[in-house]
Amino acid sequence: MARMIGHILATLLPVFLIAGCGAAYGRYRTPDIRSLNTLNMELFVPLLVFAVLADRQAPLAEYVWLATAAVAVVLGSGLVVWPLAKWLKLDIKTFLPPMMFNNAGNMGVPLLVLAFGPDALPAAVVVFIVEMLLHFSVGLYMLNPRTSLWRMLRMPIVLASLAGLTANISGLPLPSWLLEATHMLGGVCIPLMLFALGVRLLEIDFSDWRTGMLGAVLCPISGLVIALPLMWLLPLNALQAAVLLVFAALPPAVLNYLVAEQYQLAPQKVASLVLIGNLGEFDCHAANLSRGIYLGTCAALTASQRNSFAKSGTLLNGHL
Repeated sequence: MARMIGHILATLLPVFLIAGCGAAYGRYRTPDIRSLNTLNMELFVPLLVFAVLADRQAPLAEYVWLATAAVAVVLGSGLVVWPLAKWLKLDIKTFLPPMMFNNAGNMGVPLLVLAFGPDALPAAVVVFIVEMLLHFSVGLYMLNPRTSLWRMLRMPIVLASLAGLTANISGLPLPSWLLEATHMLGGVCIPLMLFALGVRLLEIDFSDWRTGMLGAVLCPISGLVIALPLMWLLPLNALQAAVLLVFAALPPAVLNYLVAEQYQLAPQKVASLVLIGNLGEFDCHAANLSRGIYLGTCAALTASQRNSFAKSGTLLNGHL
């Protein structure tokens, strides 16, 4: 138990330390965080996505069921929360998207990699891509049904995903120096995401804390209601099941606030949902990482799952 608690703290504390550095810096300085976020989303994140997807050492065919489960979690959580939001007479356009589209980028990718080691990076990127594509398609359509499909297809992360998938599926050999360069540049995005998250949280207040508290509870619950049955119904190995569990319980994405601000849809309410949801991250993910570690170490794993891990590498940085 002490070893598990130590591993959970070793996973979560770097995340909050980097975000805390961003908050401390943002309190005394006024960094142009919007330009940094634009640079990150248009260059570093697409390069990381391309590098991971194009690397033929990552057998993407093994992640089809995980991607399917991630789609179900995002859309299913909306279906779970929608009747309650209607009953409570909440604004659907304001409340529902933050419950569906979680922090798979700023929080999810670094958290999953820190928790489960480099072997989890392809799975973390897969669920991140799923969340991003749904956010910029279904999410924008929810806010404005006139949103153009062409606008989504021109996004750098979409183009990088298509290029990486093409290189991986076609077996196109890429020079090692190119993959190394893209991995190095892409690696910038993870600490930069956390740093920017810390700066951005300073701009959010508690003016609508009741809605924020409700969202902080419903966001992980609605995701887990969908994810838990899928963990056993779908042929996921233990690592993928652990990734799905953590993904389902992630808090609302900071991007929800930026989009609400752009569309002028009660940005203060969305800000409270994002802030309080992310502040509640520690307790929620301490519990979920415990279960994720259990999934990776449980003696009840099937033989096929053990063989899968033996081929793909060690889990949890050798803590099996």
